[in-house]
Amino acid sequence: MIMKKIILFTITASMLIITSCVNDSEDFNKERKKPYSAPAVGFVNFAEVNLATQMATPLRSSNVCRYFQHYYAATTYYEESRFNFTGGGMPETHWTELYRDVLGNLVSAIKAVNDESKPITIVQADWDILKKNKLAVIDLLQVYTFHVLVDTYGNVPYFEALDPDWPLPKYDDAATIYEDLLRRVDEDLAMLDISQPEVFAEHLLGGNVAGWIRFANSLKLKLGINLVDVNPALAQKAIEEAYNGGVVLDGSDNIIFRFVVEVHNNPVYSSLVGNGRNDYVVEETIVNKLYDLNDPRQDIYFKDKVGGVYVGGILGIGNDHPTCSHVGTVLIQKDTPSYLFDSAEINFYLAEAAARGFSVGDTAESYYTKAITESFKQWGIPDAEITTYLTNPAVQYSSTNWKESIGEQVWIAMFNRPFESWTSYRRLDYPSYITNTPNAIAAAQSKVPVRVTYPVTEQTVNGASWRDARDAIGGDELTVRLFWDVN
Repeated sequence: MIMKKIILFTITASMLIITSCVNDSEDFNKERKKPYSAPAVGFVNFAEVNLATQMATPLRSSNVCRYFQHYYAATTYYEESRFNFTGGGMPETHWTELYRDVLGNLVSAIKAVNDESKPITIVQADWDILKKNKLAVIDLLQVYTFHVLVDTYGNVPYFEALDPDWPLPKYDDAATIYEDLLRRVDEDLAMLDISQPEVFAEHLLGGNVAGWIRFANSLKLKLGINLVDVNPALAQKAIEEAYNGGVVLDGSDNIIFRFVVEVHNNPVYSSLVGNGRNDYVVEETIVNKLYDLNDPRQDIYFKDKVGGVYVGGILGIGNDHPTCSHVGTVLIQKDTPSYLFDSAEINFYLAEAAARGFSVGDTAESYYTKAITESFKQWGIPDAEITTYLTNPAVQYSSTNWKESIGEQVWIAMFNRPFESWTSYRRLDYPSYITNTPNAIAAAQSKVPVRVTYPVTEQTVNGASWRDARDAIGGDELTVRLFWDVN
């Protein structure tokens, strides 16, 4: 498989520490023939920036979840907004970015940790704890990445995927992968030792062990919530244990990747501003809904009113950029961060868990209200506007149709986190009004895709494994539901 071959030759930013010069000494010429190594933190940081970028990018050739969720519409290049990926696009790029540029670098990080020598200033017991903490952090990033791959494609290479002895790895059953991911999170939680409070200077959490424990529990909660309809016992166990272990509940605990300007700019800025193009406008469905609800987030999400109001484009056609509204100023700054977990997301999960009768410390309505509040606070909206919004009858929580209440508000809150929105939509089947997409290609059956097809390169390079996976999931189609998407 091409992915496996590329991993072995990944060149990371951390290798920039190797400098070149001219030296005629015999000792130098001997040393220069030795293999060089890079510190683990360099590989981890490069994996993190690639993960954060891939999850946040709106680039039509990389990640079209904003089209899936009716957040963006296209201007000139609109085939991807019709879910036409015959020329490559997201199926290829998403796969390659996650396997090669994220998981590949994390494999290198594990080797670097195992090759590190203990400094003489650290006692062996502390060094052993520090090493375990580092390996747990790296593994959690791998688990996060694999869950994204499963939630995108279904069955994927997993057990053999990162082993160079398996150049053409088989695809594993998605439900089996999920169970193993939960096992790994539990092992990582057991390894993380707060007695060594800082691991290494990775960019996401600064190596803070307490933060990584929250990351692990939030990830466990996220995996559990997707299992509620197919394995309720395992889901309940995972969700309740995650809640009791401590998850991201407040904005101060958000798991944020902050882009370093001019090194790695926010990919929304790069795609909408930095490249000097006008390929995207906001889509009419989200624009009209926020207008109907008098939702103050519309002034954050959108800019450029037309005739005094925000005007969205139509998904699946070429829209006129000047006569439509555009993505809001706050979201298109070079340093606008990318979130791997935020408090609104986690409180929505807990609202759903409580609605299903799980023991998570509070009621579904309370978590629902907290989630909306956290979303507003994230964008600096005043408390008075939050209070007014929550009294709107169209916003208030409905215990009789909690899926609709939660589903719609997740969709609104996750405007800049489209993958999480897409996952929630597939699990809850709300908002129901984004189901019909008349401009979609026939292969999508005029619906929002519920998975992404496998890369074409997999069919040609790893064909036997691809065919087995295709047959196992019921066809390599946009309309084939994932194992947890049973409604």
